[in-house]
Amino acid sequence: MGLRTAQQYIESVRDDRTVYYRGEKVADVTTHPVISKAVKHACVDFEMADDPELRDLAVVSADGDEYSRYFKIPADNDDLLKRSKLIETSTAIGKTLVPLVKEIGTDALFALHKVARLVDQKYETDYLNRVKAFYKHCRDNDLTMSVAQTDVKGDRGAGPSNQPHPDYYTHIVERREDGIVVRGAKIHTSCTTNTNELIVLPTRAMSEGDADYAVAFAVPVNTPGVKLVASPYGGAHKEEFDAPLSAERKMMETITIFDDVFVPWERVFMAGEHDFAATIALGFVEYHRFTAVSYKLPLVDALIGSALLMADMNGITKAAHVREKLVWLVSYAETLRALTEMAALRGKPDDHGIYAPDPLTTNMAKYHFAHNYHEALQHVQDIAGGMLVTGPGVEDFANPETADLLRKYLGGRAGVDGEARTRAMNMVSDLTTGDFGGYHAVLAIHAEGSLEAEKLMISRAYDSKRTIAYAKQIAGL
Repeated sequence: MGLRTAQQYIESVRDDRTVYYRGEKVADVTTHPVISKAVKHACVDFEMADDPELRDLAVVSADGDEYSRYFKIPADNDDLLKRSKLIETSTAIGKTLVPLVKEIGTDALFALHKVARLVDQKYETDYLNRVKAFYKHCRDNDLTMSVAQTDVKGDRGAGPSNQPHPDYYTHIVERREDGIVVRGAKIHTSCTTNTNELIVLPTRAMSEGDADYAVAFAVPVNTPGVKLVASPYGGAHKEEFDAPLSAERKMMETITIFDDVFVPWERVFMAGEHDFAATIALGFVEYHRFTAVSYKLPLVDALIGSALLMADMNGITKAAHVREKLVWLVSYAETLRALTEMAALRGKPDDHGIYAPDPLTTNMAKYHFAHNYHEALQHVQDIAGGMLVTGPGVEDFANPETADLLRKYLGGRAGVDGEARTRAMNMVSDLTTGDFGGYHAVLAIHAEGSLEAEKLMISRAYDSKRTIAYAKQIAGL
Protein backbone atom coordinates (compact mmCIF):
# COMPACT_ATOMS: atom_id res chain seq x y z
CA MET A 1 0.00 0.00 0.00
CA GLY A 2 2.86 2.42 0.78
CA LEU A 3 2.63 5.76 2.55
CA ARG A 4 -0.88 6.76 3.60
CA THR A 5 -2.53 10.16 3.80
CA ALA A 6 -4.00 11.46 7.03
CA GLN A 7 -7.49 10.82 5.66
CA GLN A 8 -6.64 7.21 4.82
CA TYR A 9 -5.39 6.76 8.38
CA ILE A 10 -8.63 8.21 9.77
CA GLU A 11 -10.71 5.87 7.63
CA SER A 12 -8.65 2.89 8.80
CA VAL A 13 -9.73 3.22 12.44
CA ARG A 14 -13.42 3.14 11.53
CA ASP A 15 -13.50 -0.63 12.03
CA ASP A 16 -16.03 -1.49 14.76
CA ARG A 17 -13.38 -1.79 17.48
CA THR A 18 -14.75 -2.24 21.00
CA VAL A 19 -14.15 0.97 22.94
CA TYR A 20 -15.93 2.20 26.06
CA TYR A 21 -15.84 5.81 27.28
CA ARG A 22 -17.51 6.75 30.56
CA GLY A 23 -19.57 3.58 30.51
CA GLU A 24 -20.85 3.90 26.97
CA LYS A 25 -19.74 1.96 23.91
CA VAL A 26 -18.23 4.23 21.27
CA ALA A 27 -19.77 3.80 17.81
CA ASP A 28 -17.05 5.63 15.86
CA VAL A 29 -13.78 6.86 17.37
CA THR A 30 -13.33 9.35 14.53
CA THR A 31 -16.47 11.28 15.44
CA HIS A 32 -16.50 10.87 19.23
CA PRO A 33 -16.20 14.33 20.86
CA VAL A 34 -13.10 13.37 22.87
CA ILE A 35 -11.43 10.44 21.09
CA SER A 36 -11.67 12.20 17.72
CA LYS A 37 -9.17 14.74 19.08
CA ALA A 38 -6.67 11.90 19.53
CA VAL A 39 -7.34 10.71 15.98
CA LYS A 40 -6.76 14.21 14.63
CA HIS A 41 -3.60 14.64 16.71
CA ALA A 42 -2.15 11.37 15.38
CA CYS A 43 -2.47 12.75 11.84
CA VAL A 44 0.71 14.75 12.52
CA ASP A 45 2.85 11.75 11.50
CA PHE A 46 1.08 11.44 8.14
CA GLU A 47 1.02 15.18 7.48
CA MET A 48 4.78 15.42 8.05
CA ALA A 49 5.39 12.75 5.40
CA ASP A 50 3.33 14.84 2.96
CA ASP A 51 5.10 18.13 3.78
CA PRO A 52 7.88 18.95 1.26
CA GLU A 53 9.91 20.70 3.95
CA LEU A 54 9.77 17.71 6.31
CA ARG A 55 9.63 14.80 3.89
CA ASP A 56 13.35 14.03 3.97
CA LEU A 57 13.15 13.68 7.74
CA ALA A 58 9.87 11.74 7.82
CA VAL A 59 10.33 9.39 4.86
CA VAL A 60 13.01 6.85 3.93
CA SER A 61 13.71 5.73 0.35
CA ALA A 62 15.20 2.29 -0.17
CA ASP A 63 15.35 0.09 -3.29
CA GLY A 64 12.73 2.20 -5.02
CA ASP A 65 10.31 2.02 -2.10
CA GLU A 66 9.35 4.76 0.34
CA TYR A 67 8.21 4.25 3.91
CA SER A 68 8.00 6.13 7.20
CA ARG A 69 11.36 6.71 8.87
CA TYR A 70 9.91 5.30 12.07
CA PHE A 71 10.23 1.84 10.50
CA LYS A 72 13.91 2.32 9.61
CA ILE A 73 15.77 -0.32 11.62
CA PRO A 74 18.78 1.60 13.00
CA ALA A 75 21.92 0.59 11.10
CA ASP A 76 24.24 3.31 12.43
CA ASN A 77 24.40 6.23 14.84
CA ASP A 78 23.01 8.62 12.27
CA ASP A 79 19.83 6.55 12.05
CA LEU A 80 19.39 6.99 15.80
CA LEU A 81 20.00 10.74 15.58
CA LYS A 82 17.48 11.15 12.75
CA ARG A 83 14.92 9.05 14.61
CA SER A 84 15.33 11.31 17.64
CA LYS A 85 14.99 14.41 15.48
CA LEU A 86 11.83 13.03 13.85
CA ILE A 87 10.25 12.34 17.24
CA GLU A 88 11.26 15.76 18.53
CA THR A 89 9.87 17.53 15.45
CA SER A 90 6.52 15.72 15.49
CA THR A 91 6.12 16.51 19.20
CA ALA A 92 6.94 20.17 18.62
CA ILE A 93 4.28 20.33 15.89
CA GLY A 94 1.91 18.67 18.38
CA LYS A 95 2.51 21.50 20.87
CA THR A 96 4.46 19.28 23.34
CA LEU A 97 2.23 16.19 22.88
CA VAL A 98 3.89 13.31 21.05
CA PRO A 99 1.73 11.48 18.46
CA LEU A 100 3.13 8.08 19.57
CA VAL A 101 1.23 6.02 16.99
CA LYS A 102 4.37 4.79 15.19
CA GLU A 103 7.13 5.59 17.68
CA ILE A 104 6.26 3.09 20.40
CA GLY A 105 5.31 0.30 18.00
CA THR A 106 8.59 0.44 16.15
CA ASP A 107 10.45 0.50 19.48
CA ALA A 108 8.82 -2.87 20.14
CA LEU A 109 9.53 -4.19 16.64
CA PHE A 110 13.24 -3.38 16.91
CA ALA A 111 13.45 -5.20 20.23
CA LEU A 112 11.50 -8.18 18.87
CA HIS A 113 13.93 -8.51 15.96
CA LYS A 114 16.82 -8.84 18.38
CA VAL A 115 15.23 -11.06 21.02
CA ALA A 116 13.36 -13.39 18.65
CA ARG A 117 16.68 -14.38 17.12
CA LEU A 118 18.03 -15.32 20.56
CA VAL A 119 14.94 -17.38 21.40
CA ASP A 120 15.14 -19.18 18.04
CA GLN A 121 18.81 -20.03 18.64
CA LYS A 122 18.03 -21.67 21.99
CA TYR A 123 14.67 -23.31 21.33
CA GLU A 124 14.72 -23.82 17.52
CA THR A 125 11.54 -21.78 17.19
CA ASP A 126 10.56 -19.65 14.20
CA TYR A 127 9.78 -16.36 15.93
CA LEU A 128 12.18 -14.17 13.95
CA ASN A 129 10.53 -14.96 10.62
CA ARG A 130 7.15 -14.13 12.17
CA VAL A 131 8.51 -10.83 13.51
CA LYS A 132 9.98 -9.96 10.11
CA ALA A 133 6.69 -10.72 8.35
CA PHE A 134 4.68 -8.62 10.81
CA TYR A 135 7.21 -5.78 10.61
CA LYS A 136 6.94 -5.79 6.79
CA HIS A 137 3.14 -5.81 7.04
CA CYS A 138 3.17 -2.73 9.27
CA ARG A 139 5.86 -0.89 7.32
CA ASP A 140 4.52 -1.52 3.83
CA ASN A 141 0.96 -0.60 4.83
CA ASP A 142 2.07 2.43 6.89
CA LEU A 143 0.17 1.17 9.93
CA THR A 144 -0.10 2.68 13.39
CA MET A 145 0.67 0.59 16.47
CA SER A 146 0.18 0.61 20.22
CA VAL A 147 2.13 -1.43 22.76
CA ALA A 148 0.49 -3.10 25.75
CA GLN A 149 3.17 -4.05 28.25
CA THR A 150 2.18 -3.12 31.80
CA ASP A 151 -0.04 -5.76 33.40
CA VAL A 152 -2.57 -4.74 36.02
CA LYS A 153 -0.39 -6.80 38.44
CA GLY A 154 -2.76 -7.21 41.41
CA ASP A 155 -0.54 -8.01 44.41
CA ARG A 156 2.71 -6.20 43.57
CA GLY A 157 4.60 -8.41 46.00
CA ALA A 158 3.72 -11.62 44.16
CA GLY A 159 4.73 -13.01 40.78
CA PRO A 160 2.39 -13.69 37.85
CA SER A 161 1.51 -17.26 38.83
CA ASN A 162 1.12 -16.47 42.56
CA GLN A 163 -1.62 -13.86 42.30
CA PRO A 164 -4.97 -14.00 44.12
CA HIS A 165 -6.52 -13.89 40.63
CA PRO A 166 -4.89 -15.84 37.77
CA ASP A 167 -5.72 -13.14 35.20
CA TYR A 168 -3.86 -10.25 36.84
CA TYR A 169 -1.13 -10.90 34.28
CA THR A 170 -2.01 -11.57 30.64
CA HIS A 171 -1.48 -15.26 29.90
CA ILE A 172 -2.16 -18.16 27.57
CA VAL A 173 -5.30 -20.08 28.54
CA GLU A 174 -5.42 -22.41 25.53
CA ARG A 175 -2.99 -23.68 22.90
CA ARG A 176 -4.60 -24.75 19.65
CA GLU A 177 -3.31 -26.13 16.39
CA ASP A 178 -3.87 -22.78 14.71
CA GLY A 179 -2.87 -20.43 17.54
CA ILE A 180 -3.31 -19.46 21.18
CA VAL A 181 -6.08 -17.95 23.30
CA VAL A 182 -5.06 -15.25 25.78
CA ARG A 183 -6.77 -13.66 28.75
CA GLY A 184 -5.88 -10.77 31.04
CA ALA A 185 -5.57 -6.99 31.05
CA LYS A 186 -2.90 -4.40 30.42
CA ILE A 187 -3.00 -0.85 31.74
CA HIS A 188 -1.48 2.51 30.69
CA THR A 189 -1.85 1.54 27.02
CA SER A 190 -1.38 4.74 25.03
CA CYS A 191 -3.25 5.55 21.80
CA THR A 192 -4.97 2.15 21.55
CA THR A 193 -8.31 3.74 20.69
CA ASN A 194 -6.85 5.09 17.45
CA THR A 195 -4.17 2.69 16.20
CA ASN A 196 -4.41 -0.21 13.76
CA GLU A 197 -2.32 -2.85 15.51
CA LEU A 198 -1.68 -3.80 19.13
CA ILE A 199 1.65 -5.36 20.14
CA VAL A 200 1.71 -7.18 23.49
CA LEU A 201 4.92 -7.76 25.46
CA PRO A 202 5.81 -9.22 28.88
CA THR A 203 6.36 -6.65 31.60
CA ARG A 204 8.90 -8.38 33.88
CA ALA A 205 11.22 -11.30 34.55
CA MET A 206 9.43 -14.62 35.00
CA SER A 207 10.10 -18.03 36.50
CA GLU A 208 9.45 -21.47 35.04
CA GLY A 209 6.11 -21.51 36.87
CA ASP A 210 5.13 -18.33 34.99
CA ALA A 211 5.60 -19.88 31.54
CA ASP A 212 2.02 -19.25 30.38
CA TYR A 213 2.48 -15.57 31.24
CA ALA A 214 5.60 -15.26 29.07
CA VAL A 215 3.73 -14.29 25.94
CA ALA A 216 4.28 -11.76 23.16
CA PHE A 217 2.01 -11.29 20.17
CA ALA A 218 0.23 -8.79 17.92
CA VAL A 219 -3.42 -8.44 16.95
CA PRO A 220 -5.47 -5.85 15.06
CA VAL A 221 -7.19 -3.56 17.56
CA ASN A 222 -10.62 -4.63 16.31
CA THR A 223 -9.95 -8.33 17.08
CA PRO A 224 -12.92 -9.99 18.82
CA GLY A 225 -12.40 -10.07 22.58
CA VAL A 226 -10.14 -6.99 22.69
CA LYS A 227 -11.99 -4.46 24.83
CA LEU A 228 -10.69 -0.94 25.46
CA VAL A 229 -11.86 1.05 28.48
CA ALA A 230 -10.69 4.58 27.74
CA SER A 231 -9.60 6.95 30.51
CA PRO A 232 -11.72 10.13 30.70
CA TYR A 233 -8.85 12.11 32.25
CA GLY A 234 -8.46 15.45 30.49
CA GLY A 235 -11.59 14.92 28.42
CA ALA A 236 -13.62 17.92 29.57
CA HIS A 237 -14.59 20.48 26.92
CA LYS A 238 -12.11 23.37 26.63
CA GLU A 239 -11.96 26.60 24.69
CA GLU A 240 -8.86 27.31 22.60
CA PHE A 241 -8.44 30.67 24.41
CA ASP A 242 -8.36 28.98 27.82
CA ALA A 243 -6.33 25.90 26.83
CA PRO A 244 -4.36 26.62 23.65
CA LEU A 245 -2.28 23.44 23.89
CA SER A 246 -4.89 20.85 24.80
CA ALA A 247 -8.28 22.11 23.62
CA GLU A 248 -7.98 20.24 20.31
CA ARG A 249 -5.30 17.68 21.23
CA LYS A 250 -5.51 14.46 23.16
CA MET A 251 -3.70 11.24 23.80
CA MET A 252 -6.02 8.46 24.88
CA GLU A 253 -5.02 5.90 27.51
CA THR A 254 -6.84 2.63 27.98
CA ILE A 255 -7.20 -0.41 30.16
CA THR A 256 -6.84 -3.04 27.46
CA ILE A 257 -8.74 -6.24 28.22
CA PHE A 258 -8.12 -9.56 26.48
CA ASP A 259 -11.34 -11.48 26.96
CA ASP A 260 -10.24 -14.87 25.58
CA VAL A 261 -8.65 -13.42 22.45
CA PHE A 262 -7.53 -15.80 19.72
CA VAL A 263 -4.09 -15.12 18.21
CA PRO A 264 -2.93 -17.11 15.15
CA TRP A 265 0.54 -18.62 15.41
CA GLU A 266 1.99 -16.32 12.74
CA ARG A 267 1.37 -13.40 15.10
CA VAL A 268 2.80 -15.07 18.22
CA PHE A 269 6.37 -14.01 19.06
CA MET A 270 6.81 -15.72 22.45
CA ALA A 271 4.75 -18.49 24.00
CA GLY A 272 6.24 -19.82 27.21
CA GLU A 273 9.95 -19.09 26.88
CA HIS A 274 9.99 -17.59 30.38
CA ASP A 275 13.76 -17.12 30.49
CA PHE A 276 13.48 -14.47 27.76
CA ALA A 277 10.60 -12.48 29.30
CA ALA A 278 12.95 -10.03 31.01
CA THR A 279 15.15 -9.83 27.91
CA ILE A 280 12.29 -8.70 25.71
CA ALA A 281 10.94 -6.31 28.35
CA LEU A 282 14.33 -4.64 28.74
CA GLY A 283 14.98 -4.73 24.99
CA PHE A 284 11.83 -2.71 24.40
CA VAL A 285 12.70 -0.25 27.16
CA GLU A 286 16.16 0.21 25.64
CA TYR A 287 14.53 1.84 22.61
CA HIS A 288 11.46 3.31 24.25
CA ARG A 289 13.30 5.41 26.84
CA PHE A 290 15.28 6.92 23.97
CA THR A 291 11.96 7.75 22.32
CA ALA A 292 10.86 9.23 25.65
CA VAL A 293 13.78 11.61 26.08
CA SER A 294 13.45 12.63 22.43
CA TYR A 295 9.83 13.65 22.83
CA LYS A 296 10.58 15.48 26.07
CA LEU A 297 12.80 17.99 24.25
CA PRO A 298 9.95 20.23 22.95
CA LEU A 299 8.41 20.11 26.42
CA VAL A 300 11.50 21.48 28.15
CA ASP A 301 11.92 24.04 25.35
CA ALA A 302 8.34 25.14 26.03
CA LEU A 303 9.12 25.55 29.73
CA ILE A 304 12.08 27.84 28.95
CA GLY A 305 10.09 29.81 26.38
CA SER A 306 7.20 30.19 28.83
CA ALA A 307 9.49 31.49 31.56
CA LEU A 308 11.19 33.95 29.19
CA LEU A 309 7.86 35.15 27.79
CA MET A 310 6.27 35.72 31.19
CA ALA A 311 9.37 37.39 32.62
CA ASP A 312 9.27 39.81 29.69
CA MET A 313 5.52 40.48 29.92
CA ASN A 314 5.73 40.93 33.68
CA GLY A 315 8.69 43.31 33.36
CA ILE A 316 11.00 41.28 35.62
CA THR A 317 13.72 40.09 33.26
CA LYS A 318 16.39 42.04 35.16
CA ALA A 319 15.52 40.64 38.58
CA ALA A 320 18.41 38.57 39.93
CA HIS A 321 16.26 35.66 41.12
CA VAL A 322 14.56 35.50 37.72
CA ARG A 323 17.89 35.33 35.92
CA GLU A 324 18.95 32.55 38.27
CA LYS A 325 15.81 30.53 37.51
CA LEU A 326 16.18 31.09 33.78
CA VAL A 327 19.79 29.87 33.85
CA TRP A 328 18.67 26.78 35.79
CA LEU A 329 15.96 26.07 33.20
CA VAL A 330 18.36 26.48 30.29
CA SER A 331 20.89 24.16 31.95
CA TYR A 332 18.17 21.61 32.68
CA ALA A 333 16.90 21.56 29.10
CA GLU A 334 20.26 21.63 27.34
CA THR A 335 21.66 18.87 29.57
CA LEU A 336 18.73 16.71 28.50
CA ARG A 337 19.38 17.54 24.85
CA ALA A 338 23.10 16.78 25.15
CA LEU A 339 22.47 13.45 26.89
CA THR A 340 19.89 12.47 24.26
CA GLU A 341 22.26 13.21 21.42
CA MET A 342 25.09 11.40 23.21
CA ALA A 343 22.88 8.33 23.70
CA ALA A 344 22.56 8.15 19.90
CA LEU A 345 26.25 8.81 19.27
CA ARG A 346 27.28 6.17 21.81
CA GLY A 347 24.83 3.62 20.40
CA LYS A 348 26.26 0.28 19.34
CA PRO A 349 25.10 -2.59 17.10
CA ASP A 350 24.31 -6.15 18.08
CA ASP A 351 25.97 -9.04 16.26
CA HIS A 352 23.62 -8.55 13.32
CA GLY A 353 24.08 -4.81 12.87
CA ILE A 354 20.95 -3.48 14.59
CA TYR A 355 21.93 -0.35 16.51
CA ALA A 356 20.47 0.55 19.89
CA PRO A 357 20.96 3.75 21.91
CA ASP A 358 23.50 3.61 24.72
CA PRO A 359 21.53 2.41 27.77
CA LEU A 360 23.67 4.26 30.33
CA THR A 361 23.29 7.67 28.68
CA THR A 362 19.63 7.08 27.79
CA ASN A 363 18.72 6.29 31.38
CA MET A 364 20.79 9.20 32.67
CA ALA A 365 18.80 11.48 30.33
CA LYS A 366 15.46 10.06 31.45
CA TYR A 367 16.40 10.25 35.14
CA HIS A 368 17.70 13.82 34.76
CA PHE A 369 14.45 14.88 33.10
CA ALA A 370 12.12 13.15 35.57
CA HIS A 371 14.03 13.94 38.75
CA ASN A 372 14.11 17.68 38.01
CA TYR A 373 10.80 18.16 36.21
CA HIS A 374 8.76 19.38 39.15
CA GLU A 375 11.44 21.89 40.11
CA ALA A 376 11.28 23.19 36.53
CA LEU A 377 7.51 23.66 36.92
CA GLN A 378 8.10 25.53 40.18
CA HIS A 379 10.44 28.01 38.49
CA VAL A 380 8.09 28.64 35.56
CA GLN A 381 5.08 29.12 37.82
CA ASP A 382 7.02 31.43 40.13
CA ILE A 383 8.04 33.68 37.23
CA ALA A 384 4.56 33.65 35.65
CA GLY A 385 2.49 34.54 38.72
CA GLY A 386 -0.76 33.54 40.39
CA MET A 387 -2.95 34.51 37.48
CA LEU A 388 -2.17 31.06 36.12
CA VAL A 389 -5.17 29.88 38.14
CA THR A 390 -7.13 33.08 38.87
CA GLY A 391 -7.51 34.71 35.44
CA PRO A 392 -10.74 35.42 33.53
CA GLY A 393 -12.24 33.29 30.78
CA VAL A 394 -12.68 33.87 27.09
CA GLU A 395 -16.29 34.96 27.68
CA ASP A 396 -15.11 37.90 29.81
CA PHE A 397 -13.12 39.32 26.90
CA ALA A 398 -16.19 38.90 24.67
CA ASN A 399 -18.37 40.86 27.09
CA PRO A 400 -18.30 44.61 26.24
CA GLU A 401 -18.96 45.45 29.89
CA THR A 402 -15.71 43.83 31.07
CA ALA A 403 -13.44 43.42 28.04
CA ASP A 404 -11.80 46.86 28.00
CA LEU A 405 -11.45 46.88 31.78
CA LEU A 406 -9.63 43.55 31.70
CA ARG A 407 -7.38 44.66 28.86
CA LYS A 408 -6.45 47.69 30.97
CA TYR A 409 -6.04 46.18 34.43
CA LEU A 410 -4.43 42.84 33.53
CA GLY A 411 -1.69 44.35 31.40
CA GLY A 412 2.01 44.05 32.11
CA ARG A 413 4.98 46.10 31.02
CA ALA A 414 4.45 48.92 28.52
CA GLY A 415 2.96 47.58 25.30
CA VAL A 416 1.42 44.43 26.83
CA ASP A 417 -2.33 44.61 27.28
CA GLY A 418 -4.42 42.41 29.52
CA GLU A 419 -5.76 40.14 26.77
CA ALA A 420 -2.31 39.31 25.39
CA ARG A 421 -0.97 38.67 28.89
CA THR A 422 -3.99 36.49 29.70
CA ARG A 423 -3.47 34.46 26.54
CA ALA A 424 0.16 33.88 27.50
CA MET A 425 -0.87 32.96 31.05
CA ASN A 426 -3.42 30.50 29.71
CA MET A 427 -0.77 28.77 27.62
CA VAL A 428 1.53 28.45 30.64
CA SER A 429 -1.36 27.29 32.79
CA ASP A 430 -2.31 24.64 30.23
CA LEU A 431 1.30 23.48 30.20
CA THR A 432 1.89 23.42 33.95
CA THR A 433 -1.27 23.52 36.10
CA GLY A 434 -4.33 21.99 34.43
CA ASP A 435 -5.13 18.41 33.51
CA PHE A 436 -2.81 18.60 30.50
CA GLY A 437 0.01 19.86 32.73
CA GLY A 438 -0.86 17.18 35.26
CA TYR A 439 -0.70 14.54 32.53
CA HIS A 440 2.82 15.69 31.63
CA ALA A 441 3.83 15.72 35.30
CA VAL A 442 2.66 12.17 35.97
CA LEU A 443 4.24 10.93 32.73
CA ALA A 444 7.53 12.44 33.90
CA ILE A 445 7.52 10.15 36.93
CA HIS A 446 5.89 6.97 35.64
CA ALA A 447 6.00 6.74 31.84
CA GLU A 448 8.69 4.57 30.21
CA GLY A 449 9.83 3.40 33.65
CA SER A 450 9.97 4.81 37.15
CA LEU A 451 12.80 6.77 38.73
CA GLU A 452 13.89 3.60 40.53
CA ALA A 453 13.92 1.64 37.27
CA GLU A 454 16.14 4.27 35.67
CA LYS A 455 18.54 4.27 38.61
CA LEU A 456 18.76 0.49 38.42
CA MET A 457 19.60 0.62 34.70
CA ILE A 458 22.25 3.29 35.28
CA SER A 459 23.85 1.07 37.91
CA ARG A 460 23.74 -1.96 35.61
CA ALA A 461 25.04 -0.18 32.53
CA TYR A 462 27.96 1.63 34.13
CA ASP A 463 31.38 0.03 33.67
CA SER A 464 32.49 0.06 37.31
CA LYS A 465 35.44 -2.26 36.66
CA ARG A 466 37.20 0.45 34.67
CA THR A 467 37.06 3.06 37.41
CA ILE A 468 37.84 0.58 40.19
CA ALA A 469 40.94 -0.46 38.26
CA TYR A 470 41.95 3.18 37.90
CA ALA A 471 41.43 3.83 41.61
CA LYS A 472 43.60 0.83 42.45
CA GLN A 473 46.27 2.04 40.02
CA ILE A 474 46.59 5.51 41.51
CA ALA A 475 46.47 4.04 45.04
CA GLY A 476 49.41 1.80 44.20
CA LEU A 477 47.42 -1.40 44.83
